[in-house]
Amino acid sequence: MGNFKTTPVTRVKNINKAEFIKHYYEPQKPVLIEGLTKNWPAHKKWCLNYIQDRAGDQIVPLYDNKPAKDKQSVYAPTKEMGLYDYIEILKTQPTDLRIFFYEILKNMPELIEDFDFPDIGLKFFKRLPALFFGGGESKVFMHYDIDLPDSVHFHFEGDKSVTLFSPEQTKYLYKVPFSIHNIDKIDMDDPDFDKYPALQYVEGIQANMKHGDALYMPSGYWHYIKYLNGGFSMTLRALPRHPIRFANMLYNVFFMRHFDNIARKFWGQKWLDHKEKLAIKRTNRNLKNCIFQ
Repeated sequence: MGNFKTTPVTRVKNINKAEFIKHYYEPQKPVLIEGLTKNWPAHKKWCLNYIQDRAGDQIVPLYDNKPAKDKQSVYAPTKEMGLYDYIEILKTQPTDLRIFFYEILKNMPELIEDFDFPDIGLKFFKRLPALFFGGGESKVFMHYDIDLPDSVHFHFEGDKSVTLFSPEQTKYLYKVPFSIHNIDKIDMDDPDFDKYPALQYVEGIQANMKHGDALYMPSGYWHYIKYLNGGFSMTLRALPRHPIRFANMLYNVFFMRHFDNIARKFWGQKWLDHKEKLAIKRTNRNLKNCIFQ
């Protein structure tokens, strides 16, 4: 057992478009921006109570920390609950239940008046701003986004831990074939280096987020997220501009995802076990090649 090697994310207070493009977007380097939301109405207004007051009778799908098994879809929720009641849980007790990809325009369009799309050089996809909620025991398994966006993640109320890994670290992360995540048995808080030796060579970037913080996550970056207490975040996404990343995005969305779903439907747990064995074999081979180079 052990801990990953991590360095703190670069933190800045405010940033202009030219600086962001030169120092972070073009080199694809994460950065936490502390002052990006200070002039938004959301900076003062957005809290759990504010969302709860607007919840009405909405029913939302909830996810927990357990990985999907057999023929179960990774996108299948654990349960459904009233949004008002779920937020009440977040306010009063730790929970591993979380909301994944709550579409603002579809479910609570009035929130669009509370924020702007920052003019920092990213061409944001304005049709899909989304919220993510979690409690003090909620964890989001290690993954990268299937559409490979350049994204900015804004946090509101509470505290959140985000550990980032660059695409160059993929060779050590035990990536599961035909998926966007690593082996779900790996405890990202206490990795077993005896069982997964390549993880000893991983180098991550650690970001601890508070209310109003904005984290830029470049295209293809892995992220492991923990909610340290009840809170929520908003992600704004920009489609990848680099031709290779754009082609990979099309492959992920239109082929890989559907192929994996079909294979899982027919072979269930056998398919999952086969992919896990491949992940171990390929990663350990990468490790061996690196050691002997």
